[in-house]
Amino acid sequence: MARAEERPLRADAQRNRDKILSAAARVFAEEGLDAHFERIAKEAGVGSGTLYRNFPTREALIEAAYRNEVARLCEAVPGLLETMPPDEALRAWTRGFIDYATAKLGMADALRAVVAAGSNPYAESHEMIQAALSSLMDACTAAGTIRSDISSTDMFAALAGIALTSARPEQRAQAERLLDLTLDGLRSTPPRQPAG
Repeated sequence: MARAEERPLRADAQRNRDKILSAAARVFAEEGLDAHFERIAKEAGVGSGTLYRNFPTREALIEAAYRNEVARLCEAVPGLLETMPPDEALRAWTRGFIDYATAKLGMADALRAVVAAGSNPYAESHEMIQAALSSLMDACTAAGTIRSDISSTDMFAALAGIALTSARPEQRAQAERLLDLTLDGLRSTPPRQPAG
């Protein structure tokens, strides 16, 4: 995720930053607020100094890790649509959404601490995710693979419901079943023939 209003990082510095953000999301999801910067640095394969230069406070790291997860989820859409049919891209993306929801759930305490410190890590995330989902659903509708009477807002509500009830790692099989059920309900089907 690019940092706003700052000059671009060198390629190696950007790689280190990306590794730190990925490791931080994993570690905060596992350990919450008790996560140690040293463990995050070790998981990322960087020194503690590199971590602190990029993220001088715990709040800055938590917020950046969360925003990075949102950006990764949303930025995956063009690549999915380039490499697979739209309905398969939508299915793959919904699995990524559950991965994102699982990480967010694990980071909940850490994110609450960021909000309590006066920042809003959620700013724009809803709109970004909604736009990504809309582009996938538009591609599916254009391909004739899903119904046109279901809005992306409705689909987002369904995904949020699945995430609220089944985002824990031990609930992954249930989340997959619920995603399949939801996606099956989106399928475009030929009109029913009257009985007779």
